[in-house]
Amino acid sequence: MTIPKPGVPVRGSRTGRPVMALLDLLGRRTALRILWELSRADRGLTFRALESAAETNPALLNARLKELRASGLVFHDADGYRLSASGLELVKLLLPLVEWADEWAADPRQASLIRHPRADVVRPGAKS
Repeated sequence: MTIPKPGVPVRGSRTGRPVMALLDLLGRRTALRILWELSRADRGLTFRALESAAETNPALLNARLKELRASGLVFHDADGYRLSASGLELVKLLLPLVEWADEWAADPRQASLIRHPRADVVRPGAKS
């Protein structure tokens, strides 16, 4: 899989608009989890510590770190993997989304949708 870059076609966009390239990158399995775990760490994380924190396997972690490093969101130094200044800025921009999602999940109307996601659909042959 190629690393998403602005100006180059990406999943969901033939034009490669910057926001679409970012969404492609962040939408890859465990990418957001890696950013989240690095944002919570008070120091750099070794590969094994990040693998454990993100609950992933070495091959997938290695692929995502390659992409996140190439995109300038993560870097590696003597202390391990850490968020770059751009990575920190991105995580700060995502925090309001986390807050919104927590409020959305706490809404009692959502609880009924979670328990019965397709309650409004009548299956063929079912009595209504």
